[in-house]
Amino acid sequence: MGADPEREGCQGPDSAAVEETIALSGDGSCIAEARHRTAAFLIGDAADNRPTKVAGRIVGLAQLVVSELVTNACKHAPGPIRLRLRLADEAVEVEVWDSHPVIPTARQADPYRVGQHGLEIVKAVAADLTVMPEGVGKRVTARLLLDPHPSA
Repeated sequence: MGADPEREGCQGPDSAAVEETIALSGDGSCIAEARHRTAAFLIGDAADNRPTKVAGRIVGLAQLVVSELVTNACKHAPGPIRLRLRLADEAVEVEVWDSHPVIPTARQADPYRVGQHGLEIVKAVAADLTVMPEGVGKRVTARLLLDPHPSA
């Protein structure tokens, strides 16, 4: 299988990265499953050959991002959802694919609005957020830095 430059992500094709793709049903119960699977992936086993140890704070932020993105997919897209997690030396990437073609945008901040803050939250904690249309649906990718304040 050849390298896909769009999916090289954190470090490029030669990095010591690990990834996992998880198929989710798209019903409401898959949100908790996605959060659980994210924590299990990031914590990993000692034998996993992880490129780096992930701090508990980053695991929590990744679970938050997964929860928001999968919730949006469950609300707006019929059918299955694909969650892809990728861990490299400097970042963790959370990618959610769903079948809904509409590209989401974060709304203007409004302290009186109830709900619909998911993308605002993701943008606030992620170093990068991209949304790419696919042949069917879209792919939303958030990138969280493992060390948001690297020493200079």
